[in-house]
Amino acid sequence: MLKVCSFLPAVTQMLYDMGLDEHLYGVTFECPEQAVKEKQPVVRCILEGKHLSSKEIDTLFSASKHQGKDLYYVDEPVLEKIAPDIIFTQDMCDICQIDTACTAAAVAKLDKQPELISISPESLEDVFSSAITIAKALGKEEVAYSYLNGLNKRIDVVVDALRASKALPKRVMLMEWLDPIFNCGHWIPHQIGYAGGIDMLSNPSGDSVVTPWDKILKYNPEILVVAPCGFTVKRTLEEMHILTAKKGWNGIKAVQENKVFIADFDLFTQSSANTLVNGIELLAGVFHPDAIQVPKHLSTKFMHLDLQPV
Repeated sequence: MLKVCSFLPAVTQMLYDMGLDEHLYGVTFECPEQAVKEKQPVVRCILEGKHLSSKEIDTLFSASKHQGKDLYYVDEPVLEKIAPDIIFTQDMCDICQIDTACTAAAVAKLDKQPELISISPESLEDVFSSAITIAKALGKEEVAYSYLNGLNKRIDVVVDALRASKALPKRVMLMEWLDPIFNCGHWIPHQIGYAGGIDMLSNPSGDSVVTPWDKILKYNPEILVVAPCGFTVKRTLEEMHILTAKKGWNGIKAVQENKVFIADFDLFTQSSANTLVNGIELLAGVFHPDAIQVPKHLSTKFMHLDLQPV
């Protein structure tokens, strides 16, 4: 049986979702909790266990990138012991996860050379295709098609419900980071579209970027979703004062109409197909509650921030 290491949480999640986790031997410290408990952590980060603010994290990552330093590293003795046949890595973001270049440097020292497969989606379609790439590498391509068929049916349910209710698209903004504020990119604008919204500040199939506050005020979103990369609802709540203290906050339509929401990051910035469909279902219920309800199993994954303007 092929032995696999997954160096990004999204791939780890999809291996579990598709029932292929028996192949999985090594993961990263940031992988889903079940995987970290059951499998051997191989990828570590110098920030592991530290509690830093959004600004501190951004500053540290920016400085490290400028200096050409790697924040992530491979536990090489553990990797050598596992002796994987395949390592799934990525080249989409060298800030959020270890990249292929860093992985290749560690792998070069191994007696047994594994195959490196980069999973680097840019769009929602790419995320779905990556499931096929993963399963195909393990000789189980048909498993991916069954998996994706179920996910597409769930999306169809959302789209049909919005169509039946004649729901008009909502003007929304989803933030990927708080300090500084980043818009949303890659597949998230596509999630928003399926859910009956439009985010004109977003960057579909591209990187998220720092977005000036005055631009957000001019855009004046009807609904605001805050889902910083790597942050749970609880963690985001610790820093919501950064937004609420900004000049003009109380004038934003989303604030005035009490439509500000916080959500767990894995529904959006973790590119596993099932969690992204969960994100679509959640957003649809938030954007159009009269047409569709947020699934009960997602009730703990978001929070309606009850902030009234003063």
